[in-house]
Amino acid sequence: MDKEDKRRYFVVGSVYLEVVTPLFQHKLEEKYIDLNFRCLKDFLDNTAVLHTLFHLRHRNAWCCTDKANCRSHGALPLNHHQWKQLYAENPGPGIHNCFCKYTAKSVEPEGLDVSLCGLILFNCCNLGPLDQEAVSILRRNKNDYLSHNTTCGITKDEYGPLMDELKTNILQLDQTKQDELIRIQRRPLDDALCNKYMTTLLNIHEILEKIDTNTTETLRYVQQIWQHLTTQSLTNQTSDEKTDKQGNHKHAIKPYNLGQSIFIAHHQIDLTSVVGGDWSSDIIGIVMMDDGRLVMCLPNQNRLLICNTDGSQVDSIDVQGGPCYVTAVNNSTVAVTLHTSNCIEMYDIHNKLKLKSISVPGMDWWRGSDITTINNKLLVCGNKRLLIIDHQTGEVVQTIQTDFTPDRLHRSGDRIFYWDYFSNYDNNKKLYWYSYTDDRHHTLTFSSQPCMMTTLQDGSLYVGCYDGSVQHVSSDGKQYKTVQTNLLCGVIQYNFKQRKLIIKHNSLVKVFNEV
Repeated sequence: MDKEDKRRYFVVGSVYLEVVTPLFQHKLEEKYIDLNFRCLKDFLDNTAVLHTLFHLRHRNAWCCTDKANCRSHGALPLNHHQWKQLYAENPGPGIHNCFCKYTAKSVEPEGLDVSLCGLILFNCCNLGPLDQEAVSILRRNKNDYLSHNTTCGITKDEYGPLMDELKTNILQLDQTKQDELIRIQRRPLDDALCNKYMTTLLNIHEILEKIDTNTTETLRYVQQIWQHLTTQSLTNQTSDEKTDKQGNHKHAIKPYNLGQSIFIAHHQIDLTSVVGGDWSSDIIGIVMMDDGRLVMCLPNQNRLLICNTDGSQVDSIDVQGGPCYVTAVNNSTVAVTLHTSNCIEMYDIHNKLKLKSISVPGMDWWRGSDITTINNKLLVCGNKRLLIIDHQTGEVVQTIQTDFTPDRLHRSGDRIFYWDYFSNYDNNKKLYWYSYTDDRHHTLTFSSQPCMMTTLQDGSLYVGCYDGSVQHVSSDGKQYKTVQTNLLCGVIQYNFKQRKLIIKHNSLVKVFNEV
């Protein structure tokens, strides 16, 4: 297999994980909301849905009710792992194998992979004939080209017709994905990300189930896959980092030594040439999207700036009211807070569209609230509190009390980090965080006032301080060590998918690759 075969695999894998998967998840959510179900669990507990999925997993089973709709399928497309992901058996002895023995688990669309999400869409959501065909073809091609592809390569002859078919059927489901597909096709090979994507795309659980047959061929096949993955230093999770019960990044396999050299400078952008004038120093809100693009808030120009990490392909979105802070909601959507409003505005950065404006009573808006996400919700600062907002409904779903007005938010796993807005006036050198694990607030004291932070691959943090230093904090938040390399910063952010660190200081944005 040559490098171009692997790059073609990387492009197709990126399309499935970054476009098709969220598209299927969104379609599923859209369908069950249209049917007046509050959540995916309620939809899965619906008798018709449960009965349909039950027979996609169980052959020659005849239910105690609704026998007329019982089916015995020759193939069982819903594997054991997927069924266990969706349903739990009710306690107590069952009379016989019937769908009435099962209850849906509390799962979210974001927790379903492309295969399972597509299966539910195709069988349970009454799609129109063209949409149903599109879902079927996308699922088929994933199985044919990715699910059992242990070579991590796609040939030139396969690639052209495959991409044409992917584009046609993705655009059938969502016409707005054209630009995203073009960007992914131009993407250079990223070996580390490609290897992570491979572990996600291989149907490992489906393969392992076949071990029960105890055939030599099956065992040899599994051994080959396992050997390939271990030689790539990978795990059978979706990425190098593990996730906690909320689906957030937790710990990598090998933790870093505090203060060790982790990043190497790659290049830098002079924002003066990108932004124009002397406005670059006013940028405090920056986010790196999973596709590598930067989205920056320009409050004095009333716009969002969008560009690649090398400063190319500059675009912008007009945002009245002075955009202050920004966070990524998904691959194509950002949420923005303003200097002059208690509203959160959401934008589609691919199509440069304003999606909605959410009014948040109690949000700290007079100086611009920082914003981040936790558990698929938005998180902003309030007066002596943290506010968690459901961006689908616009409701404040949780309020966390603090002893002071919080500032500069950052979420890492099940912890929310922040510090005291008035620390500049009383020389407060403490970093604070709230932990869902013990429902308590904690502190860590530095030699200088903290001002910005980001989570690294292993769950440890980089914390930028006002004296220009960067402190490397352990994942448990109990100890830290100064980073020896010069990473003087005003804004600092690490992106898990890109494995890149960006630092903004004055008019420069520096991009670092992980060593």
